[in-house]
Amino acid sequence: MPFLQLPSHRLHYRIDGSEGAPWLTFSNSLGTDLNMWGLQVQALSSRFRILRYDVRGHGRSGAPAGPYRIEQLGGDVLALWDALGVQRSHVCGLSIGGLTGQWLALEASARVERLALCATAAKIGTAESWEARIAQVRETGLAALTDGTRLRWFTPAFQQAHAATVEAVLAVFLATDPQGYASCCHAVGAADFRDRLGAIANPVLALAGDDDPVCPPADLQALADGVGGGRYAQVGGRHICNIESPGEFNRILLDFLAGS
Repeated sequence: MPFLQLPSHRLHYRIDGSEGAPWLTFSNSLGTDLNMWGLQVQALSSRFRILRYDVRGHGRSGAPAGPYRIEQLGGDVLALWDALGVQRSHVCGLSIGGLTGQWLALEASARVERLALCATAAKIGTAESWEARIAQVRETGLAALTDGTRLRWFTPAFQQAHAATVEAVLAVFLATDPQGYASCCHAVGAADFRDRLGAIANPVLALAGDDDPVCPPADLQALADGVGGGRYAQVGGRHICNIESPGEFNRILLDFLAGS
């Protein structure tokens, strides 16, 4: 398995697609790993050189001492790009991955081509709500969050029709390092790009799950409006909408990345 060793931790990553194709970097959501993008890789790897990685504290990446800041998560992406010789890349991030994408567009815009911000917001929740979740994780671990996570991530209809898929995603959630998860919760709670969206010059797609209780469509519409010239779209599903509605998601993403 490919790993990048950094001073404080290692990053697990995977590359798919043809050499010489445009780079596309996927950044996973809180409580998942790089495998959440499997259906996107199947659909897009013939067109792009795809880089996926486990956000620090998740999957097979290391979980250095926290709390984390969004600039550290963005710095991990830049370190990966530097190590792999990636000069410029499209970026697609979901939830915390979308916050990382916003940071990259603001702080390293010359390295970013097009930016897809999925099921995310310029500000997700409140600092108080994230501090409450951090306290709960530290006290009881992640198992107590499983039922609520299932409801936030997938509609009841999808849960019933695709039970095995849902349980596989939740197994990854339960296997996440609790301290890494809590440290990433801190990064989400502290991130706030509402006053900086107008400085993002990259083309932006804001893509919502139409029944997402975490980052509802209004949050994504605000992102599209805030960057000036941003594009808004929505697909069926809740927070992990790329898994719940992969066909719609992939079609909209591909059209955006192709510049159409």
